[in-house]
Amino acid sequence: MFKVKGKPVCEGIALGKTTVFRKNCQQVNLCRVQDSEEELNRLSTATAKTKEQIRNLYDKAAAEVGEAGASVFEVHQMMLEDDGYLKAISDMICKEKVSAEFAAAVTRDNYVEMFADMDDEYMKARAADVKDISNRLIRNLTGQEEIDFSSMEPSVLIMDSLTPSEMMRMDRDKILAVVTVHGSGNSHAAILAAMLNIPAVICPAADLGGIHNGMKAVVDGYSGEVIFNPTEAVMKETENRIREQKEKALVLQNLKGKENVTLDGKHINIYANIGSVSDVEDALQNDAGGIGLFRSEFLYLGRDNCPTEEEQFLAYKQVVQAMAGKKVVIRTLDIGADKQPDYLRLEKEENPAMGYRAIRICLKETEIFKTQLRALFRAAVFGNLSVMYPMITSVGEVRRIYEIAEDVKSELEEQGISYKIPEQGIMIETPAAVMISDELAELVDFFSIGTNDLIQYTLAVDRQNGRLYDFYNPHHKAILRMIQMVVDNAHKAGKWTGICGELGADTELTEIFVKMGVEELSVAPSMILKLRKIVREMHADE
Repeated sequence: MFKVKGKPVCEGIALGKTTVFRKNCQQVNLCRVQDSEEELNRLSTATAKTKEQIRNLYDKAAAEVGEAGASVFEVHQMMLEDDGYLKAISDMICKEKVSAEFAAAVTRDNYVEMFADMDDEYMKARAADVKDISNRLIRNLTGQEEIDFSSMEPSVLIMDSLTPSEMMRMDRDKILAVVTVHGSGNSHAAILAAMLNIPAVICPAADLGGIHNGMKAVVDGYSGEVIFNPTEAVMKETENRIREQKEKALVLQNLKGKENVTLDGKHINIYANIGSVSDVEDALQNDAGGIGLFRSEFLYLGRDNCPTEEEQFLAYKQVVQAMAGKKVVIRTLDIGADKQPDYLRLEKEENPAMGYRAIRICLKETEIFKTQLRALFRAAVFGNLSVMYPMITSVGEVRRIYEIAEDVKSELEEQGISYKIPEQGIMIETPAAVMISDELAELVDFFSIGTNDLIQYTLAVDRQNGRLYDFYNPHHKAILRMIQMVVDNAHKAGKWTGICGELGADTELTEIFVKMGVEELSVAPSMILKLRKIVREMHADE
C-alpha cells in the first residue's frame, strides 16, 4: 500500500481498479505552404466539423446532466464563433504562409498562456477550455483519432489531464473517480465531475508514472488523498464511507426549495458566483437564491476590441431575465494585472496585483466605463440588478464613480432610452477599504468582501506562489477581525454585507460568518446546498 497526497477537486469517496490513459503531446511542426487559400478552406472545413462534434457533445451532456452541464459546450461553441480566435489563425496562415494546423497550434498556445497567467482562478481555468477546443480543431485538420474509451471498465481513471469533451465521451457509469496531474477546481471538467458526483483529485507533485491498469485504488475527494493497493481494512472502511456518502447526498438534494434559515430564525442569502451567461443554468439547478458575483470581464477577453454597449446590454439582460426577479450582482470591469486584453495596450508592470487594474482603469478610461454603465443601467429595467465596483481604496473613488454615473444617466435621458439606477455597492478587498469602511458605508448601498485579494494584501503573501503556501493562512485572526469590522460599520449605516471570495465557501467558517452578521454568502453553485445544510442546523445567537 502507498499513498499520494493531492488537492481535492470534487468531493466524494471511491474504490476500484485503475485505468490509465496516457496522452500523446499534440505537437505540430512548422510547415510552410504556397497556397494560403487552400489552407483557409481546410480551416473552414475543420471548423465546421468541430462545431458539429461540439453540438453532439452538447446534446449528450444535456441528456445526462441537464442544460447546466451542457453549457460547458456552449462556451466552446462561442469560442469557435469568436472573430478574434479564428481571425488570429487565419491571419497567421496568410501573413506567414504556414499550415492551418500550425497556425491553430500557435494561436492555442498564445491563448492558453494568456489565461494561465491570470491570478483569478476562474479565468485561469479557462486555459483548459482553449486547449480542449483547439486540440479538437487540430485533430480535425490532421486526421488524428481521439482516445478510444469504448473498452474501459468501471474504474478509477488516471490521466495527465481531463477535458470536458473527454469526460462526456466516456460512459458515466464507468468513471468511479478521476485522478489527474494537471487541472483546476474551476475547470469545466471539474464542474462536470461535480454535477456527475464523480470524486476528483489533482496530484501535481506526484509521480503517477508507476501506476498501471488494474491496481486497486481509494480516492478521497475530501482530503485529496489517493491510496494505491489498499489493505483489506482500508477497503472495508472505504466501503462504509461510500455508503454514508450516498445517504448524505440524498439529504442535500432534499434541501432544494428550502429556506436558508437558522434554528433561531435568522435568514441568510446564499447566492452563486458565475463567470458567463451560460453559468446561470448551473446556479439555478443548484437552487441559488441569486447571483452574488457575475464577472463581467469575460465579455472583454479573447477578442480584438472592447465589447459594444449592445453586446453587453444583451448579456446582462439575459442574465437578469433568466434569474426571474432574483438578485443579480454584476461586478464592473475587473481587468488589468493578470487580465490584459491586447487592445487596451496596458504597459507591463513589475507589481501588477497592485497596479493599473479594475476601477483604476475605469476611472481613467472613462469612455469604456461609461459604455458598461449604460449597458448595466439599461439592463436594470428588466430585473433585479445590482452593480458592484471592485478595488476601491478611497471615498474619492466612490464619489468620482457617482459623477460618471450621473453623466451616463443624463445621456440616457437626453436620448430617451429607458434605464434604471440599480443598487450600487463596492467590493472590500483592500485593507484601506476596511479601515475606512465606516465612511464608505455612508455612500454605498452594500459591501461585498472579496476575500481572495483581501487575504493576499493583508498577509503580504502571493497566493499563486507555491513556496509561500505555509504562510498563506485564510483563517488568520487579522482577516476575521477585518470582516467583523466591515460588517459592523455596514450595519451602523443600515447597509448589508456579503462575502463573494473563496472564503465564503469555507464550511469551517460558515457559522462564524452568520454569527458575525454577514447577510450573504456567494459561492460556487456546487457549494450552495452544503452551506444551506449548515445554516439550517445552527443557532445564530449562541
